[in-house]
Amino acid sequence: MSTTNGTVTAPETIDFSSDQEVRWCPGCGDYSILKQVQTLLEQSGKKKEEVVFISGIGCSSRFPYYLDTYGLHSIHGRAPALVSGLRSVRPDLSVWMITGDGDALSIGGNHIIHLLRRNVDVNVLLFNNEIYGLTKGQYSPTSPEGAVTRSTPMGSTDHPFNPLALVKGADGTFIARSMDRDPKHMREILARADAHRGTSLVEIYQNCNVFNDGAFEVFTEKASKATNTIFVEHGKPLVFAGGTKGIKLNDMTPVIVDLAEGANSVNDLWVHDERDGYKASILVRLFDDPRLEGHMPRPFGVFYVADRPTHEEKLNAQVAASKAKKGIGDLDALLKGEHTWTIA
Repeated sequence: MSTTNGTVTAPETIDFSSDQEVRWCPGCGDYSILKQVQTLLEQSGKKKEEVVFISGIGCSSRFPYYLDTYGLHSIHGRAPALVSGLRSVRPDLSVWMITGDGDALSIGGNHIIHLLRRNVDVNVLLFNNEIYGLTKGQYSPTSPEGAVTRSTPMGSTDHPFNPLALVKGADGTFIARSMDRDPKHMREILARADAHRGTSLVEIYQNCNVFNDGAFEVFTEKASKATNTIFVEHGKPLVFAGGTKGIKLNDMTPVIVDLAEGANSVNDLWVHDERDGYKASILVRLFDDPRLEGHMPRPFGVFYVADRPTHEEKLNAQVAASKAKKGIGDLDALLKGEHTWTIA
């Protein structure tokens, strides 16, 4: 806020839209994600030169062109290496990594797990459309078994990744899910991710209306959304289907209960605690655990948040300590090491 002649005026809104023509297929879910990211940045008070977007390869990876910030369209699966290097030397910047299910979980799989375990302070947006869109419809690491695509005409025989289970296994410190067709929820989740210190990863269900149209329709259409989704919030019980159903834990096994029958009340339900790593491991597996009976709803929201020092904090602390102790480093002495010998 600023004051002019005693009048309080709102801060100037910065337009983060670039001058580039947005070139995604008409109806693609990427448009919705782009709009919410632009809106979040406009509301954040950040300056354009303080923000960087780095992407890999895929339809989602065109993102840096469409934002009036610094950006880099890198190579397939290697964006984690670039954002790690950038944050190590420029911890003052707001760094975002844009990736897709193919880019992040196939060729980039080894890179992203190390980004997560190191806890580099970046915001990762993983667009999941369960298909390779840019290369015209091949199955991806998240395509369900039996998926008929251009590269699997008889149906995929591969078992798919559960992206957030992978993130939890790699000790991610911020794990969340949203969808392209719920912009309000997405913007709230993006704001939470941006405020987190460490690697925040948000999986976004994104409809590819050309090669995998309707993959997430059951979670987005009004007629089916209520009974097939559950939106989790910290400190609140797991309730869905308009408040008529809930999820409780029986010996740490989730079960669906009908609240209308009266045998169970809201007080019996699982209360979400986003700091509970053990329950977060159950939550990310809620829809694909074969042990669970009945049709479990797909969870959306912030599943897990942990406080852990970031990679760049620890790295720069070591650099500072070294300089304080020894002054300017001696590269020759470092390469020579302490254990040397002379052969007579």
